[in-house]
Amino acid sequence: MPFDTPSAAGRSSSRERQEANDAELNRQRFAPKRHPLTPERWRLLVRGHVQGVGYRAACKRRATELGLAGWVRNCADGSVEIQAEGVQQHLAELRVWCEAGPTAARVDSVLTSMLAPTGADWFEIRPSQTNPSQTNANK
Repeated sequence: MPFDTPSAAGRSSSRERQEANDAELNRQRFAPKRHPLTPERWRLLVRGHVQGVGYRAACKRRATELGLAGWVRNCADGSVEIQAEGVQQHLAELRVWCEAGPTAARVDSVLTSMLAPTGADWFEIRPSQTNPSQTNANK
């Protein structure tokens, strides 16, 4: 069989990829359009060596510079949890900052999820979490 002839499996996967691309284009086309200035709320869970290095204070400073509202706290499992609210571009900039953190930090991962906006208008450092079951709470 010549090398330039796609196999039946290759044709099938190519067709499946095209169908998936078409489905994504339709989803984007018919999805409700969100204005770029519509507030969003993101939850960021930062893992690594991120406690005891000034991460919360630096995060609050950066979030305030970006005009974001929300909070940051240390979690009992050694991670740092952030909930921030504002426009998508500023949230994305905060996420990029979180991936590096302050100079003394070592960030291994940043998990991001979306939450419903609350209308908060300030950013604060919350007390450290003492109970590991609070990690998923909006407290």
